[in-house]
Amino acid sequence: MARQVSALRRALAPVFAAALLVASVGASHAAPPHAAPPHAPPGDAIRVRGVAGDTVVQLLPSEGGGRVRLDVMVRLLGGTMDSLAADRWRVSFSGSAIELQDGVPFAAYNGFALPLHEAVLVSSGVVFVPLQVFSEIVPRFGVGIVWDRSRWEVRLFQAVARREAAPAVPATTPAAPTTPARTASNTPEPRVVVPPSAPPANPATTPATPPASTPGAAAPATPRRDPAAPPGLSRRYTVAVDAGHGGVDPGNNGVVLNGRRVNEARLTLEMAKRLESELRSRGLDVVLTRPEDRLVPLDQRGPIANARRADLFLSLHTNAANPNWRNGSAVRGVETYFLATARTEDERRVAAMENEVVRFEVETNPGAGDPLGFILNDIAQNEHLRESADLAQLVQDALAAKHPGPSRGVKQAGFMVLSKAFMPAILVEVGFGTNIEDARWMASTAGQRDIAQSISDAVFEYLRHYERRTRAAGR
Repeated sequence: MARQVSALRRALAPVFAAALLVASVGASHAAPPHAAPPHAPPGDAIRVRGVAGDTVVQLLPSEGGGRVRLDVMVRLLGGTMDSLAADRWRVSFSGSAIELQDGVPFAAYNGFALPLHEAVLVSSGVVFVPLQVFSEIVPRFGVGIVWDRSRWEVRLFQAVARREAAPAVPATTPAAPTTPARTASNTPEPRVVVPPSAPPANPATTPATPPASTPGAAAPATPRRDPAAPPGLSRRYTVAVDAGHGGVDPGNNGVVLNGRRVNEARLTLEMAKRLESELRSRGLDVVLTRPEDRLVPLDQRGPIANARRADLFLSLHTNAANPNWRNGSAVRGVETYFLATARTEDERRVAAMENEVVRFEVETNPGAGDPLGFILNDIAQNEHLRESADLAQLVQDALAAKHPGPSRGVKQAGFMVLSKAFMPAILVEVGFGTNIEDARWMASTAGQRDIAQSISDAVFEYLRHYERRTRAAGR
């Protein structure tokens, strides 16, 4: 797959370069044949929840699914927009940038081209881009910008959480464009409506300070301490604990202990409840996505955590040896994953094993293609990959210190269960159910106590590190 992606990038790069050279006025209305436009929106506007709070922005109808005013969208989402030439612009969000050019149906990103549903359009000196730029491309930067198609809404998670603290953008008086360009008199100017509840204004060039309420985003320099907060933390956090599998999906069946085969769904539920008890005893709130032995579809577990405003998402599983391994029953140890493209065959194998639950989910339609393709298409909904990697390392280190088997390290793969959790999210393969020593440790009272304490220690260490980083960033 990696070779295919590399080949695609190499193929698109010269196309984009050529397009920049030969772009013409006529090209502004042409959409590339391979970039199918999205379904039509329910109206002529979209909602933006950004640094200005809740704002409605006009969507100009077009064959490619609609265009939005670039400078307004960038300001509302806390980014920057720079002019590179009379007809070229760079748009940046938290260090990630794309380049756009008038009349060209591509966006340049990191040296390769991303096809757009239709070309960039300039009217009366104002730049309009396909909605796709903010519904598909920018969300993939992992900077907290997410597109919710069900509501036709672009959300900046940090700004929404700080609605009362973040100043607004004067959307009704957009800044004049920095460079003149060709006009199209038949293209109307956009209508931007700011609700009465929106806060006062903020310059677009000053990115919004993200909230202290979401780990992985910046926070004020001196956060107030919540009286109910655990010692060493400024507030009371909520952790979502997800017990893998359940109900008609038993997960992998491990070895036989005391005449009973180790069942992943039952074992992960026991570990999840022990972890819940440990976290609560230390002053944190806990959400169990599966508090009993029943099946919860993978694409509903993240939203359960989102609805409860959880700050972290921890999914617990037991591993199984590859049937093709020689002496697979001897393989043991702990490994921790975060959501990203799998790099090795074994990472892909583990993801496929955990994603296989979709065969039980009769009411869920994961879409066409393989499970990894589904996750990667949905990866724009996850805004905290870097923080997830940090959390995964801390949990891995803490568990490895108590685990009777070896540390198998931090890994990455396309897990469906992590794809819709809008917070730092990890999946822990606590041990191998197919190994007698690992299974005995995970099923024992002492082992589950060690697991709960180790993960809790890592969670607190992560939260303390997070608060120190955010305070430093706010100075």
